[in-house]
Amino acid sequence: MKGHPQSVSSDQLLERILASLDDDKAEDVVAIDLRGKSAIADHMVICSGRSSRQVASISEKLVTRLKEDFGRTARLEGKDAGDWVLIDAGDVIVHVFRPEVREFYQLEKMWLPAGTQTANA
Repeated sequence: MKGHPQSVSSDQLLERILASLDDDKAEDVVAIDLRGKSAIADHMVICSGRSSRQVASISEKLVTRLKEDFGRTARLEGKDAGDWVLIDAGDVIVHVFRPEVREFYQLEKMWLPAGTQTANA
């Protein structure tokens, strides 16, 4: 499945990201389609790790897999604190939170349509 970074569709990228998060036992994974809502990316993924260590691990492994599978270098921010890591993979933005931090910021509520129920709602 190796390919040139530009040859990967945002849907293929999203699929690989979701598989990586599942492999690493990320919890409460929510994928939000941003097409037509924002120019920052096509998709946003929000998930939780049980501890700062797991948040950092999920994030590092995701970045490594995207590099290995697609030759895509993703930007990683916030890994040292381990409370909230942002991975910018281009067409897909991933947020990995510790549960308390995710609850505090409630990013899903900003992007999901009104009335949408999430697993935490």
